[in-house]
Amino acid sequence: MMFWLLGPKLVLILEQFLFSFDAAEELKEAIAKKNHKLVYLYNPNLVDEIWKGSRPMPPNKPIRIHELKYAGVDVASKLSFLRSELLDTCSSAIIVSMLDEIAWLLNLRGGDVPHSPVMYAYLIVEVDGAKLFVDNSKVTPEVLNHLKNAGVELKPYDTILSEIESLAAKGAELWFDTSSVNAAIVNTYKSACDRHFEIHASDRKGKLHNGSNDQSWGPSGVYRASPISLAKAVKNSAELEGMHNSHLRDAAALAEFWVWLEEEIDKDVKLTEVDAADKLLEFRSKQAGFIDTSFDTISGSGANGAIIHYKPEPESCSVVDPKKLFLLDSGAQYVDGTTDITRTVHFGEPTAREKECFTRVLQGHIALDQAVFPENTPGFVLDAFARSSLWKIGLDYRHGTGHGVGAALNVHEGPQSISFRFGNMTPLQKGMIVSNEPGYYEDHAFGIRIENLLCVKQVDTPNRYGGIEYLGFEKLTYFPIQTKLVDLSLLSVAEVDWLNNYHAQVWEKVSPLLDGSAREWLWNNTRPLVKQ
Repeated sequence: MMFWLLGPKLVLILEQFLFSFDAAEELKEAIAKKNHKLVYLYNPNLVDEIWKGSRPMPPNKPIRIHELKYAGVDVASKLSFLRSELLDTCSSAIIVSMLDEIAWLLNLRGGDVPHSPVMYAYLIVEVDGAKLFVDNSKVTPEVLNHLKNAGVELKPYDTILSEIESLAAKGAELWFDTSSVNAAIVNTYKSACDRHFEIHASDRKGKLHNGSNDQSWGPSGVYRASPISLAKAVKNSAELEGMHNSHLRDAAALAEFWVWLEEEIDKDVKLTEVDAADKLLEFRSKQAGFIDTSFDTISGSGANGAIIHYKPEPESCSVVDPKKLFLLDSGAQYVDGTTDITRTVHFGEPTAREKECFTRVLQGHIALDQAVFPENTPGFVLDAFARSSLWKIGLDYRHGTGHGVGAALNVHEGPQSISFRFGNMTPLQKGMIVSNEPGYYEDHAFGIRIENLLCVKQVDTPNRYGGIEYLGFEKLTYFPIQTKLVDLSLLSVAEVDWLNNYHAQVWEKVSPLLDGSAREWLWNNTRPLVKQ
């Protein structure tokens, strides 16, 4: 926040539902240091009052069941796991507000958030019950029966605060992950606990006066990270199978797209970055189980490729220039998996500078793909693998190397990551999915990124120092990397072998899904390279 824009001793009003408790407290502390005051917004919500007449209706897409053949674990088993966590922490219930955690836990998917198959909801899981707070109009009879069989009660979405107050009044110790649960919920609980303390204060004084050893001072809450995040991040065999299958169908759609794009470029058809993104969506939407894109497609020609989170708009986007690098970062949501892939290509003759930068990015991609590391290794330890080749000539990139990916869920998920930011100490674990996406960006000129998704797996090593397991990666993404951009003189024999072996696997896995020109294109783009 630009505190220097504020006058002295101002009062700022905060809408509590829009900030996590941790973020609100951090903001409150920062404002206090500047001699300002933060006031939480209570009913009536002033923004809602002003917006009342023109506010669009909230999303109302029906919730669907995420089938067990894709989820791998039933709701009862997931709730049982969570309840064991409650008992271990002496918690009465946990408040779940992360939408992907709710979707994963209940084996449900929604359509309230673009690109993410989640629904707006809150969930309270108690030792002996569970309540889902959601708009009932989204709940189909099948979903209602699904929840009933799992012992989950439906409650109106806007009754969450009254339920929190009721639980606090009963002395419930509620578990909050304050990094995600909003300030309104946590502050409601804290206020209700204070009232509980005041109401029962005289009773406690009487008991102590009569010699009672009752030292119960009422609920105060349990504040720690949600156990659901890590459980969700470690995929089971059914989730991994779905991710593998969806990636192969996605690769088939991509092959059809690249054939079309190259043919149009060869015919000198002027296509915009938006035209390319729209056509890719058209090819993907024909694949079985397609639901949506997993994020806004980054379709960047030339200098636009250097804008890391570029989103082309019809009014301002560029024409795809055959004389410049073209970066395409895209993904899809399928019923059985989530994809995210980036490829950088040149339709003409790349410069020596472009080839060197591309090759060094490729070397980093290969190094991370082949990394072997001991268990309990956090992701930031591996980040240098992907940057080393660029560092050797004084280059780098200003983003993380890898993010977690959900299984038919959010394309970005935690807690794991691979990044130069070493604050995240979450160890990579077998079954986690991460992206491998080193890049290089030359302002006003070009951008390069090569991205595959990887799954952490156990690796058999000739030694097991310390008696621990060693881990590595298994590929989920199988799609050609343009060899025209590779400077073979920079690659070692082992790196050339990696690329050739990868392309052989791409052909083996994807070609059965293709025919005609797309199959021919795949063949031409997976031919082995020979290092002289």
